[in-house]
Amino acid sequence: MSLPLHDTAPRSVSILGSTGSIGGNTIDLLQRHPDSFCVTALTANRNIDLLAEQARQTGAKLAVTADPSRYNALKEALSGSNIRAAAGPEAVEEAAAMPADFVMAGIVGAAGLEPTLAAVKRGAIVGLANKECLVCAGELMLSEVKRAGATLLPVDSEHNAIFQVFDFERDSGVSKIILTASGGPFRCSDMTTMVKATPEQAVDHPNWDMGAKISVDSATMMNKGLEMIEAFYLFPVSAGQIEVLVHPQSVIHSMVEYIDGSVLAQLGSPDMRTPIAYSLAWPERISTPTPKLDLAKMGTLTFEKPDLERFPCLRLAQSALEEGASAAIVLNAANEVAVSGFLQKNIGFMDIPRIVESCLERAEAAPVTSIDRVKEIDSETRVIAAEIIDKL
Repeated sequence: MSLPLHDTAPRSVSILGSTGSIGGNTIDLLQRHPDSFCVTALTANRNIDLLAEQARQTGAKLAVTADPSRYNALKEALSGSNIRAAAGPEAVEEAAAMPADFVMAGIVGAAGLEPTLAAVKRGAIVGLANKECLVCAGELMLSEVKRAGATLLPVDSEHNAIFQVFDFERDSGVSKIILTASGGPFRCSDMTTMVKATPEQAVDHPNWDMGAKISVDSATMMNKGLEMIEAFYLFPVSAGQIEVLVHPQSVIHSMVEYIDGSVLAQLGSPDMRTPIAYSLAWPERISTPTPKLDLAKMGTLTFEKPDLERFPCLRLAQSALEEGASAAIVLNAANEVAVSGFLQKNIGFMDIPRIVESCLERAEAAPVTSIDRVKEIDSETRVIAAEIIDKL
């Protein structure tokens, strides 16, 4: 599915998770190209003030808070405008199902699964910035994409990079894909330092400005593990054809190696507005305020293998990918609970992989045949993870 960007009417856009990092950057780009885009719906969790401000700025038709108790606050914040207010998970799905040309799926975590699926079911172009949709329900999601004739455009900088240099028409020539990782704030830290790490240190990413949860995932390298699982579903490769390489400068966003020895890479400054812009305007391109890459000034680009001893989350994700089925759901749910516990200072940084591994060891492999089954496994895992935290 492809839409002309410079047509008689602007491309309509809905943003799921508009108050987060991805949503904020998306709105920034929309406002820089007001003649090319218009906003249909915005959704957020509880940040009512920012949601209402964004809705007024963009002229959105609908603004939704996922928290039903915040409905009156949102309605009051939008009083005097023609913007409709709504609340609750069902309203978020309603927003995703509205007839917008493009839907940015930027809700963090498993909560983004059903709204994203609602957008897919009506055949929309979906900018996928939610890892968990494919991690938890990859086969189900892709089956629905095919049935509805929808289009998934990866927004993660790594998958977006691969998308730009992957030869889909001749994929038999692909040897492997290489996901690059910054290494996060603890790339050079010893185990003693990591055990004592605080949430403030973990979210202090050296290259990227991201939300707290994703920043912690970067610090544990779980984000790269989730990206490996996501890449397995996004691209026609086997699990054994997906590799992770630490690249501290975050200039090469990922690479594709071909059987003739060629390696194609996508480079750019570490700014999420570049992959967001690529997805918004696809198959065309639009300008961004991202600083242009100066390789001469950069001087040196370095690479190293990830340390699976200090970053066991990457090893756990690799195992979940190989095991398949329900293992990835358990991995994701346990990680979300553990990261939340760490951010609330209830557990230590290195307790995160311990909790995830414990949940994986307790789980029994099971086929995943429906979204209800995904939710069931997710819920069961969260209970187990919470019990482990209580014991810790």
